[in-house]
Amino acid sequence: MAAKQLVSMPVLDEVTVPAQDVVGVTGRTVKVYIRYPEGRINAVKASTGLMLSLHNWGGLGFIGAPAPEILAQRYDVVAIGVDYFQSGDQHADIPYDSGCYQAGDALRGLYYVFQSLVSRGIAFDNTRIYVAGGSGGGNVSLMANKLAPHTFACVISLSGMASLSDDIAFNLRGAGFPNARYSRDPISPSFLSKGMQELRDPGNPAHLALAAKWRNSARIVVVHGRDDTSCLYADMQRVVGAMQKAGLDVSPHYIYKQAIDGALIKDSGHTIGDRTALLERFAGTYLAPSSSRLCRLRGPSDFERRSILEFPTSDGVCKVSYAKGLPEITFNK
Repeated sequence: MAAKQLVSMPVLDEVTVPAQDVVGVTGRTVKVYIRYPEGRINAVKASTGLMLSLHNWGGLGFIGAPAPEILAQRYDVVAIGVDYFQSGDQHADIPYDSGCYQAGDALRGLYYVFQSLVSRGIAFDNTRIYVAGGSGGGNVSLMANKLAPHTFACVISLSGMASLSDDIAFNLRGAGFPNARYSRDPISPSFLSKGMQELRDPGNPAHLALAAKWRNSARIVVVHGRDDTSCLYADMQRVVGAMQKAGLDVSPHYIYKQAIDGALIKDSGHTIGDRTALLERFAGTYLAPSSSRLCRLRGPSDFERRSILEFPTSDGVCKVSYAKGLPEITFNK
């Protein structure tokens, strides 16, 4: 879908925008939720940033994500939620995407707001672009930074699913654990190839080397419970370690039982505590306009660069093109 078809729609609190087709699902659209500082578009000014706040696996709107009204007011941002691919109970009969097209949808929602403000002549600060998410939304946040390496000044994963691990892909842990419903059988329509799993790994060393080459400068904040049994700590620790080795700017905050205070830290598992409060505690200094540690982009975003990025995998190459402004994801074997 061409960029100008997206920006022809008015900026409203909730809009539906065209999404990219995926295998077996055509004619897709996604809902985008927009929350302004002071609750009104007229409050957007030259210092106002943009921030995705992404819901959890199976959620809708801002479920399981930092509260958008608080983000908008406290950090002077337009807070954006996206019902990305397989939000709610949509398409539960096919394997769970685990971050690829979901990140593409989130980026399209962000691009819609970005370009709509530009087209309306509303000034905003395009160096202040952020993304945060809880649980499955944490995974989509990390993947959005992977697929758009020049776009985010700060990325926040709160109890996030680290990657499409074998445990999640093939339901190795059984009931009660996330099940993405993939198959190891090459003739199955649900087959997960090695390359598709590599692509959906924010900790893939080869792709992190590309991120470093492309000068990804995002401050990546990870808040994760040491005893998380839904999104395993060990996998997030692996991803963080790979990011550190690649030279990315990642700040992990691992929550141990000793940190439980009954107020901010409720447990060291998956919940930890209120995700808005956790964001404020561990990442607020990177988002607050008055902070000396405020994170800003060091150059144009991928939307403005019209980037064309290639991610080699064991099965071929994934290309993410911003030639039209918004992301288009293709695979070439």
